[in-house]
Amino acid sequence: MTLDQKDASQRPALLCPQWPAPGRVRAWVTTREQGPSQGAFAHFNPASTVGDDPEIVASCRRQLLQATGNRPLNWLKQVHGNRVVTEFSLDAEADAAVATTGDYACVVLTADCLPVFFCDRQGTRVGVAHAGWRGLAAGVLENTVEALGVAPEELLVWLGPAIGARVFEVGPEVRQAFLDGHPEAATAFVPSPFRLKHYMADLYRLARQRLEAVGVEQVFGGNFCTLSDRERFYSYRRDGQTGRMASVIWLED
Repeated sequence: MTLDQKDASQRPALLCPQWPAPGRVRAWVTTREQGPSQGAFAHFNPASTVGDDPEIVASCRRQLLQATGNRPLNWLKQVHGNRVVTEFSLDAEADAAVATTGDYACVVLTADCLPVFFCDRQGTRVGVAHAGWRGLAAGVLENTVEALGVAPEELLVWLGPAIGARVFEVGPEVRQAFLDGHPEAATAFVPSPFRLKHYMADLYRLARQRLEAVGVEQVFGGNFCTLSDRERFYSYRRDGQTGRMASVIWLED
């Protein structure tokens, strides 16, 4: 019996965006609720760079491939930057990807960072970005909007599971990175009740501010907390060694 056959009843639980995307747009986020992964990586970890059993990771990735109708997934080498790939570029160093055909699915991995889904109102293009604080401050969302190649007001955006504002403590250098050139970001930080000269940061508000600044009007989601919701989500800040959720989006032919 192969690993895939053994775990056929442990398919990933999928969280689907709540947004008015066209029917041709397909998107979801995997959760950790069920699957073959074990120990610190329980239960569905498709990340190959976190120390998990390679055979089990490969099994999870095959299940994701099946879930997209065997459409290739454009896995990226994420570096907390702002580069966007616009074609199938397996293992390219980038933190966002877009597609204008149904030939492949865009995917990013997260475990506290913010996955941001994009599509246009006509259902002709999609994208997804990995927006940790570094990439967010560096402009990964703005670059993704530009790479999609349509007027920003034609875009729909959904903010997926990320660490919540009540538990995301950061140092003054993080706050300053956002304030440089974006004074409105001050409203996304409040003094930490835990340490002096530290702040609680609202990734969701920061993302909305960045998107609104470039003309994106329709932004949905943003009601999760990966650190607090242990049952559904991996959290690097909570657990250290842990798995990753996969955020996947594609166009159906």
